[in-house]
Amino acid sequence: MSIIKTQGLTKIYKEHTVEVRALNGVTMDIAEGEFTAIVGPSGSGKTTLLNIIGGLDKPSGGQVSIGDVDITDLNDNQLIDFRLNNIGFVFQAYNLIPVLTARENVEFIMLMQKRPKAEMDERAESLLKAVGLEDQMHKRPREMSGGQQQRVAVARALASKPKFVLADEPTANLDSKTAINLLDIMATLNKEEGTIFIFSTHDQKVIDRARRVVTLEDGKIVSDVLQN
Repeated sequence: MSIIKTQGLTKIYKEHTVEVRALNGVTMDIAEGEFTAIVGPSGSGKTTLLNIIGGLDKPSGGQVSIGDVDITDLNDNQLIDFRLNNIGFVFQAYNLIPVLTARENVEFIMLMQKRPKAEMDERAESLLKAVGLEDQMHKRPREMSGGQQQRVAVARALASKPKFVLADEPTANLDSKTAINLLDIMATLNKEEGTIFIFSTHDQKVIDRARRVVTLEDGKIVSDVLQN
């Protein structure tokens, strides 16, 4: 069953008098439980596609449907609410709140959702344990390594029980061992919680673990392959 559908997505940026077509008619479906890598050279449109699917950017043309909601029809406030309750994000730069502890960073999304405190505490502790950080939950980002911060970011992305997680180059700043560990954690969470993961990546380690690899070139899908 398809959870995410894009139809004819285009995105055009204007640089002075020149138009740059970042996406050029992207149509694809993402089904329940997918673990998908979107790959391609720099400038191929990977991050733009993720940002539009996640409602962080609007397309110049085409549609994105998530479930039965066409998010391209939503206004800014509706998009904020929709993202809060349906989408998790993992960014290359972590984007943790520096004054909050690991546990407080994970709880932040649930706080915005106005979840009961007992539920927030239980979910945050469970997720931090799942990513191997139960002994780091009271530390702030500056007290943790890059790999630890990225694991906090994964736990935070899952805290709201989103339908899917968008991960933009999540291993780019990590050493190989840490990256493999993080990918194994995400694959386990994908299997156990059924959360869809969609990666934008250049990293062969991510590509090797993905069950589907979608290749973009010049804003178009040129290959869509199922693996293992």
